[in-house]
Amino acid sequence: MPPVAGGRPRLSLSLFNHSTQGHYEELLQANLLERARKLAARARQKGLGSLKPSDDALIGIGMEVDDNGRVTKNSLGVLDLSWQAAEHPEWPEMIQGEVEEIRARIRSAHGVELRNLIWAGMGGSAEDKSMYNALGLLEGGVAVYILDSTDPAKLQAILADIGRRCGPPAQALRQTLVVGMAMGMTSYEPVINLEKLDLLFRKHNIPSQANFLYMTLPGSLLDQFAGRRAYRRIELQPDNDNTTAGRHSGPLTRGSFYPLALNRVDLKAWMSAAVLTDAEIERAFELAAFLHGNGVQGRDKVSLLLPREWTGAGVWSKQDFEESLGKSEQLGIKIFPAQSPRRRAPDQVYVAVTVPGCANPDGAAWKALRAAGYPAAVVDLRARPALPFYMQWLHYAVFALGWLRQMNFVTQPSVELYKQITGRLYAQAKRAGAVEDTAPWRALVSSPYRATAPGGVVLHYDSLLSAGLLQPQEAADNRRDAVEIFARAVGRLAAQKKVEYAELTFYGDTRYRPEGRRCRALLVRAAESLFGDCLGMSTDVYEGPAMNHSYHEMIIGHGRCFSTVLLARRQAALRSLGYRADYHKAQWLATKLALERRRRAVVGITFPDLSAASRRALGNFFRRVARRLHLFPAAPRNATI
Repeated sequence: MPPVAGGRPRLSLSLFNHSTQGHYEELLQANLLERARKLAARARQKGLGSLKPSDDALIGIGMEVDDNGRVTKNSLGVLDLSWQAAEHPEWPEMIQGEVEEIRARIRSAHGVELRNLIWAGMGGSAEDKSMYNALGLLEGGVAVYILDSTDPAKLQAILADIGRRCGPPAQALRQTLVVGMAMGMTSYEPVINLEKLDLLFRKHNIPSQANFLYMTLPGSLLDQFAGRRAYRRIELQPDNDNTTAGRHSGPLTRGSFYPLALNRVDLKAWMSAAVLTDAEIERAFELAAFLHGNGVQGRDKVSLLLPREWTGAGVWSKQDFEESLGKSEQLGIKIFPAQSPRRRAPDQVYVAVTVPGCANPDGAAWKALRAAGYPAAVVDLRARPALPFYMQWLHYAVFALGWLRQMNFVTQPSVELYKQITGRLYAQAKRAGAVEDTAPWRALVSSPYRATAPGGVVLHYDSLLSAGLLQPQEAADNRRDAVEIFARAVGRLAAQKKVEYAELTFYGDTRYRPEGRRCRALLVRAAESLFGDCLGMSTDVYEGPAMNHSYHEMIIGHGRCFSTVLLARRQAALRSLGYRADYHKAQWLATKLALERRRRAVVGITFPDLSAASRRALGNFFRRVARRLHLFPAAPRNATI
């Protein structure tokens, strides 16, 4: 095992209070690493036609197979790129040269230096960049903006910040690189955003060939759009293959490398850290066995305790597990990132990650959990740099979990359901003139199963009836009281064990607009008070629709979540670009409809806008729900530490 400074190994794993050794031995006996290496090499050298699902059960775990039994995509690149990186010491210099060429093209075209990068992508195509930003890795001179929604307000806020830093639009745009990335054939969000940015360049008479790049699968919607405009297509992987899903593109594809290289991160050290020894990979298998064994025993909620400096790694880690392994109604794995444990729960396990020099998880709380008999794991990372090692190490754990559960860990069927509904709804909106004029939207706002609260808050709870979670007479009796309906629904479903955790997902920018950040903070407080204190539930709070590509795979596939999807009725628009929020609003409704179709517990909430008055009204709504739950509480499943 490669040592770090002082002769210590790059990783140690300690497990407590568990009985999962048998699953680990099962992984070792399966000889997964040798089999995966052989399959990946055969796919590279002989093509997909040389593979048949009957050749090895791993094909059904890590590749895409059509209804006729043909292998259509090898997705073992998530492992294979690390193995190839060990054999290609020229890759760091190659990538750095490509990045310098990008700089030179912009310098030659416009006589300016590159200062901004707008990354247009969704879910896994963007979340690694969000993590790098949060961990301070992208502060080397090129500001990286993540455009991961079709909310015009997000693009508006990004352009405003670029303008503040770089001057008038014509000057700022010349200093900006736009990269579109989509690792799904049907991802439409990057197309919308690239179309608007392309129009913006044309409005200012700026030649844009040097400023636009894209990474995608051949024939995808993004490929069709960008190809017609003769934008430069860059192969995602350094081996020029397409063997990774979006969420697996970090740490070893150009999608991860380019933002890092543009900010002077040492790519040689980065790639070296992401090349793991077999012994290190076996520790990832040991963690997978620990998580799987506890999941089989009903402990399928994972409190992932990270160093304070690594808080931004939580959502990426969550996505890696949940989008990959959320397909089964019988057995799930729910990740709740935190800095310290807040609750003890019989259905939770605890995984702490420590990194030298960081503010690591609370040691006293950690010892109390272990002493109380809770299953716990400590991952001590000493690789330098630690982040690429951690990312690749988690990929191996996800791969092993997929094998133990005999589950394909590279597909995302529930995400595709939501995208299909969005596409149909948006097509109807274009014919009707607006999303609000479509039949599904009219049905939503005319349903008798909607209720109001002061300040313009509207609760849409028709999906609870469609899912059989609320009876028509029961709903009608309380039709006018949104607080009563919400409180009774979530309280009763929790008491009946039909829901085990919750989500609050706001469809709007929570990264760049201060009003959006305040709205997110409001929802975090509501989640802790309402779901945490009253019901003992852990809760996801995030921006939609970015996470429809991650934890919604778990929510739609595995279920057992109470979902609340929120939207401000008044949406921003970039009128000069003809950019309205129609697709964004369609995604909000499509999320609700997709969950409803799978008979999941979901309600929609709309409120007027993001003004202080509307935020107060929304906060008051959740506070009243929490007070009402204290009157008829569900039996708490957890106890606060």
